[in-house]
Amino acid sequence: MATTTRSRPPLPARIRHGWRQVRVTRSFSQEIEDLKPPTRFTFLPWLLMGVGALSHLLQGEAANPWLGGLGLLAFNSLYIGVVFTSFDPRTARGKVPRRYLLALAAVTYALAIGYGGSWLVFFPLLSLAVGIVVRGRRMGPVLVALAVSAGIVSGLRSGDIWEGVSIGYGSLISGLVTAAMLTLFDAVTQLRATRQELARNAVAEERLRFSRDLHDLLGHTLSVVVVKAEAARRLAPRDLDAALTQVADIEAVGRQALTEIREAVTGYREGSLSTELDRARSALAAAGIEALVKESGPPLPSQTEALLGWVVREGVTNVVRHSGATSCAIELAGTGGHVRLRITDDGRGVGSVPGSGSGSGLKGLTERLAAAGGSLGTGPGPRGGFRVVAELPVEEEQTA
Repeated sequence: MATTTRSRPPLPARIRHGWRQVRVTRSFSQEIEDLKPPTRFTFLPWLLMGVGALSHLLQGEAANPWLGGLGLLAFNSLYIGVVFTSFDPRTARGKVPRRYLLALAAVTYALAIGYGGSWLVFFPLLSLAVGIVVRGRRMGPVLVALAVSAGIVSGLRSGDIWEGVSIGYGSLISGLVTAAMLTLFDAVTQLRATRQELARNAVAEERLRFSRDLHDLLGHTLSVVVVKAEAARRLAPRDLDAALTQVADIEAVGRQALTEIREAVTGYREGSLSTELDRARSALAAAGIEALVKESGPPLPSQTEALLGWVVREGVTNVVRHSGATSCAIELAGTGGHVRLRITDDGRGVGSVPGSGSGSGLKGLTERLAAAGGSLGTGPGPRGGFRVVAELPVEEEQTA
């Protein structure tokens, strides 16, 4: 016996389930989204860069140690104030972080000019604070001015031009990286909020779709069942076979309704226009209403047929339930890029449809057609009665 070996395609995921393993690879964007945003404590460890200045104070290598100690305490306190107020929702948008930042800048320049050496590393810390507080177009000029001035002060204080270039470059990079990181996490936060909003909108749209489908399905089906049950009751005393035929139709309609409701729940239902027209003829005939159906034009795409099928279902349901008409005309006319469906009866007119301008069925149809670029018009017919006109655009490629 010949055996056939089928090669398995490489799986990008590894999920252990029983004896099977699947490898899961995550994109860079997913990894970024899973990162926790920075908090007020994220930037505090950078204060350890001032350990060198503290060591000079403790070893007595700095002049005026008490003044230097007060300056170091003021720098740390102001830096913490900048970080905490910038991440506090109550003060982040106000002037408090900027005031702390200005005071921090004054202390930084004073310590760098007065002591130099290890105290020059406070410039990158000041730039980091600028990246936290200053955003938008002002951030670039502020960081450039800070980096240039830090490089000049460092070069003059240390007597080494490369030391000044190093401090200036480090100050510029420190602020840019901090601002870029915070901007990235702000974008991720907005992305998460947008996804949550899209999810809520999707749920609301699905609920609206289901309510429309359920209204149209049950309204039409129950109307047909009631009409055929009345016909069976009238026929039973004098024509039992005809009454049994109507009962069989009721059973078929009920079974079909169950199938359609299941399809509506799962979201896979696409009505066929020809099927809806056949059901319309049957429902109108059972109600004693003469049905006149006229079709012209090229074949329509499935989505357009589904929308027009809903119009036929709702329009005929209203005719059967409310119009008291003796005849109903359904006219379908299409060209290469446009299709029009008109349902006209000779019944009691606009008042025959409850809330004809704002009923849930007609309102739902109006929203459906508007979403597809079409329109729905209702009103009195040219010779009395009630008329429903649906118009939809049809792309020529889909028609072909």
